[in-house]
Amino acid sequence: VQLVESGGGLVQPGGSLRLSCAASGFTFSISPMSWARQVPGKGLEWVSAIYTDRSAYYADSMKGRFTISRDNTKNTVYLQMNSLKPEDTAVYYCAKGGITTWSVKGAQGTQVTVSS
Repeated sequence: VQLVESGGGLVQPGGSLRLSCAASGFTFSISPMSWARQVPGKGLEWVSAIYTDRSAYYADSMKGRFTISRDNTKNTVYLQMNSLKPEDTAVYYCAKGGITTWSVKGAQGTQVTVSS
């Protein structure tokens, strides 16, 4: 499994970022995919998941602000993040699997910093 994230960076509060994750090493089209994040000194936190039927789920603090999507023709999953807050600052990881089965094995993460 290889998961290559991109799109992180520095953004002001209220701004937006779109993360991308290019997946390889497994059959992407039949795999649920997730995003997770980690704040320094804390454990991994599940953010969102999308299933093969494109049903999407979010952690409560992300609902209404984040949107997960996938493109099976490109083996890529996306996370559109709007109305970003300083507390969204974290390393964001792509993960293979759904809400209870996600794993960041093979991911390197992308830093998102929300600051003025």
